[in-house]
Amino acid sequence: MKCKNVYLEFLRLTEYLQSLGLLLARIAVGYGFYEPAMMKWKDIGSVAEWFGSMGIPLPLLHAYLAATTEIVGVVFLILGFMTRLISIPLIVIMIVAIFTVHLSNGFSAGSNGFEIPLYYMLFLLIFLSHGAGKFSLDSLLFSNKE
Repeated sequence: MKCKNVYLEFLRLTEYLQSLGLLLARIAVGYGFYEPAMMKWKDIGSVAEWFGSMGIPLPLLHAYLAATTEIVGVVFLILGFMTRLISIPLIVIMIVAIFTVHLSNGFSAGSNGFEIPLYYMLFLLIFLSHGAGKFSLDSLLFSNKE
């Protein structure tokens, strides 16, 4: 029984790390979306042409949607604002990226495979299911605690 009590106390103490872990993960994933978003905005016409070459319908519209979603995602993730909601379109972007760009290159990130988009998608699923944590605007604005 003593071992069980020690473990339960350990679990209780590590719960304090949950919000810090979510904050650091949100910053890392947000930063990961920043460069691709900025590259898209710097030359949206080329992105639309690239999307069109992959058979994506309405390529200019989808280029704007992807770039806008990514840059809004950066801001929302880092601030922890509407984290669960913004995770959904970002997951969709990762699924599209995996199937249109990365899957044919295998798993390895070194070969432009789907490893990194998969990891982002998994983190986004964590944000979708667990929220942003205590260190977020979500907690500040939408917490039920009074």
